Amino acid sequence: MNTESSVIFVLSDSTGNTAEKVVRAALLQFDHPGTRVQIWPRIRTIGEASEVVTLAAHQRAMVVHTLVNAELREFLVGMAARAEVRTVDLLGTLLEAMSEFFEERPRQLPGAVYKLDENYFRRVEAMEFSVKADDGQFPSMVDRADIVLTGVSRTSKTPVSAYLAGQGYKVANVPLVYGIEPPAALFSLPHGRVFALTINPDKLYDIRQRRLEYLGAPAVGDYADRDKVFEEVRWALSLFRRRTRWPVIDVTNLAVEETAAEILKRRSIIEAGLRDSS
Repeated sequence: MNTESSVIFVLSDSTGNTAEKVVRAALLQFDHPGTRVQIWPRIRTIGEASEVVTLAAHQRAMVVHTLVNAELREFLVGMAARAEVRTVDLLGTLLEAMSEFFEERPRQLPGAVYKLDENYFRRVEAMEFSVKADDGQFPSMVDRADIVLTGVSRTSKTPVSAYLAGQGYKVANVPLVYGIEPPAALFSLPHGRVFALTINPDKLYDIRQRRLEYLGAPAVGDYADRDKVFEEVRWALSLFRRRTRWPVIDVTNLAVEETAAEILKRRSIIEAGLRDSS
């Protein structure tokens, strides 16, 4: 199969967020970077499910679904089988097993897990904070951030910030500009608050070249000059080692989710160490 055109449909009777996370986590185990994950949320009628399966057959997509309604689930699986569309049921098997365990039928309420609870509002607040504190727009916000990311341009600071915000963390990201000292406020933050992102300069050079091509901009100036890019990465690493205790994470071969997981792991280790020493 052509990995550049592979498609996975994530079909849900709610937001599809949980299923998407499972699919993307599974994709990390395969070398198929071109795979496109398309979310089909709030599918609650046979007509809607039929349209998705028809499109999946046309695009030769695999369908991963989390439908709580047994009748709709059975229709989807049956139609997909006839159309030779591969399906994966993430929720049905679990519901059946739990039904036997509890000796009662599930409620079959679409979206029942997405209540407007305290965690929901915490995530919304975190996302609003992280959007406002993106790319060093409001330096004063770093004092109120749970996590601060810093690094040279195109080291995944913004997507990682957004991912962590979706988990309820207020994240600020501060870009490093070659030759200029970072804002003084970063150095006064507690250990374990700031995380430095670095990347292989060859990979960074390629990313910046593609970025300029996408924007239709000429590859001129230091931003996409190979020698300058290498210099910039070396300068940033030197700054991290010389001036700070910030944990340094190499994002070269990490997906956004993996980078976020590494940040949270190191954050937990630092916090545990601080508690033990107090």
